[in-house]
Amino acid sequence: MSRHLSLLTLSEISSASLSKIRLIATDMDGTLTRRGKFTPALLQALEDLAAADIKVLIVTGRSAGWVSGLSAIMPVAGAIAENGGLYFPPGNQKPVILTPIPDLAQHRQHLATTFENLQTKFPQIQESTDNRFRLTDWTFDVTGLRQDELQTLDYLCQQMGWGFTYSNVQCHIKPQGQDKAVGLLQVLREYLPQYSPEQIVTVGDSPNDESLFDRRYFPVSVGVANVLEYLNQLKYQPAYITTAAEGEGFCELSSYILQSLHISS
Repeated sequence: MSRHLSLLTLSEISSASLSKIRLIATDMDGTLTRRGKFTPALLQALEDLAAADIKVLIVTGRSAGWVSGLSAIMPVAGAIAENGGLYFPPGNQKPVILTPIPDLAQHRQHLATTFENLQTKFPQIQESTDNRFRLTDWTFDVTGLRQDELQTLDYLCQQMGWGFTYSNVQCHIKPQGQDKAVGLLQVLREYLPQYSPEQIVTVGDSPNDESLFDRRYFPVSVGVANVLEYLNQLKYQPAYITTAAEGEGFCELSSYILQSLHISS
């Protein structure tokens, strides 16, 4: 089921298209990080983008608690956590829950029961260390799970009325219909309406970034090179692929965007 033929490298994007970019909506783990860490080059790229008035919005599967602290100290224009579940505006403002959940305590209990049901069939799965800091979803570690097992977990979650996705770090039990694109589109509509689709580039590396590659909503999308590992599992694929992987791929994209601004000025 290979659909690689339409993929282009970053060098094939026109400078005219890149020079229009004013907002980068990017995944974090495996996209901004390198082997799980932020590098000096990545932090410099974020500073350079900010200096050029290009906003960076993090769109991650990480927990509300984790993202709350991180987004406050990084040079970014806010963050979306839990795969579209919450939005943290810039400036330490109160987070906005994007997924309608009438009773959070009851919601968490339902998620816990669903996880326990999954453990009866997959006793090896372990709750993620950051799960206690989550509001809208429930996570367990993806390490050691085969592709067929991930497909089974997806099926079981759907049977119990939940959505399921995974990244290079975690598996997520989540409300059906909650994903990165839905959350991002809501944030763009309600908080960042000044940006047109042509001014936005979405960036990711994993199956939980798939919705960010949907060209109906995001015509300019980029996968860092490590996304190649998952391409055959993605319904939507990025329009462009970086040469470098992980955070170095993001820095590659940043350089192309900044160079295009220099060329057009």
